[in-house]
Amino acid sequence: MLFPRPLRDQHRAPYAEAVEAHARQDWLRLNVPGHAADPTGSDRLAHLMGQTPLRLDVPPLVEGLDLGDPNPMDEALQLAAEAWGARRTWFLTNGASQGNRIATLAARSLGRTLVVQRSVHSSVIDGLVLSGLNAAFIHPSVDAGLGIAHGVTPADLAQALEAHRDAAAAHVVTPSYFGAVADVRGLAEAAHAAGVPLIVDEAWGSHFGFHPDLPSNALDQGADLVVSSTHKLTGSLTQSAMLHLADGAFADVLEPLIQRAFHLTQSTSASALLLASLDVARQTLATGRKRIAASIDAAEDIRRAIRSAGRFAVVSDDFDRFPDITASDPLRVPIDTRSGGISGHEARRRLMRDHRVMVEVATDSAVVAVIGACSDPQPARFVGALHALPAPLGEQPIPSLLRLPAPGPVRMTTRQAFLAPSCTVRAQEAIGRISADTLAAYPPGIPNILPGELVTAELVDFFHRTVAAPNGHVRGAADPGVVTMRVVREGPLHL
Repeated sequence: MLFPRPLRDQHRAPYAEAVEAHARQDWLRLNVPGHAADPTGSDRLAHLMGQTPLRLDVPPLVEGLDLGDPNPMDEALQLAAEAWGARRTWFLTNGASQGNRIATLAARSLGRTLVVQRSVHSSVIDGLVLSGLNAAFIHPSVDAGLGIAHGVTPADLAQALEAHRDAAAAHVVTPSYFGAVADVRGLAEAAHAAGVPLIVDEAWGSHFGFHPDLPSNALDQGADLVVSSTHKLTGSLTQSAMLHLADGAFADVLEPLIQRAFHLTQSTSASALLLASLDVARQTLATGRKRIAASIDAAEDIRRAIRSAGRFAVVSDDFDRFPDITASDPLRVPIDTRSGGISGHEARRRLMRDHRVMVEVATDSAVVAVIGACSDPQPARFVGALHALPAPLGEQPIPSLLRLPAPGPVRMTTRQAFLAPSCTVRAQEAIGRISADTLAAYPPGIPNILPGELVTAELVDFFHRTVAAPNGHVRGAADPGVVTMRVVREGPLHL
């Protein structure tokens, strides 16, 4: 299925429309939130955001919005499930990170070990801490020159599952930050042959399946549970996301587990603004085939112009040499800046400072521009700004300075190390000790060391070079410069 054929009228946004109608009424609000939609009492907030967001900011459990049988929220969830081809969909207000934590918590009832792609988002590692699951990591393919990770092959997944008969589930990431799409159908077949569900972090592919020129979505290819970061390319507000459950062999087992984990992780004061934006984003995507086509064309115009100018290279043009990559996201434009004589970090900094152009991510070697599925990215402006960048090294290719380090050996489970007594020591003194933290060069937020793994000299050197780079940042570090690291305290442990 290249394009969903939902059963209901996708032109409606029932929850968003109901919230909008509620906000138009003359309410005396003697409840939370405390601004009471009063522009005089909250004049600074009204000036900052406008009066409309204040009126739309209604609390949960309101008759005619999310209470009643049926109600607009239930209908909005059903529309989303049909649009993505799911048995059931949950709206998340704590991002796709919440979806990954839910998935990991739900998996704990199915086994003891999560077979998981090493280059997962750090929120999956948070889920390991919360669930107590052991982790068996599958290493993705890596472009050593660019220092970026892609995906895993069905054969590698099958091998990992064969080695871990206590597996609860398989958890993979596709597409990657750079737009590389894995063989989800093959991965699903490998997981199902081993008797476990396939969880897909499709955070960057929420738009997949809504146009013939886009890859099919993970549900359509056999995934059992899919995390969808709807705000990324589909256009809902930041921090909003969805979680989709397939109507497959594992649905009856997973659904109650997911529902319990959802209640554990979702705010009891979920934002009506975020929820309504999810409803509208689904409506826009499901009915916006022409607008999606225009965005795909604009992204291709950018790639075509970059190739024509000859200074920079398009990273996805080289994807065919990686066996795990079966397609690429046409709305992602990953650019190798080295051939243009400038690092990715410097390119990003100058694009922002000199041209007011923001790109999604920069590494030492590349930048990634993402095009919203129904947006107008102004290709000429971006291409012009890109090629106006100076070449500090005289147009000579520059080497990638940061290579991804190998993880240290595992000495404790993630949960054991995270909850163990810990202490902070100088980074050099941490070498050979067990990390108590998750540290990740960010973005893209892929963990380089996890709680329970040994700190190595290579990792310490990598972190120091990361923070020394322009805009370099290590998420989870004990201090911004990674001068110190938090390690498990030596001596007997009582967990």
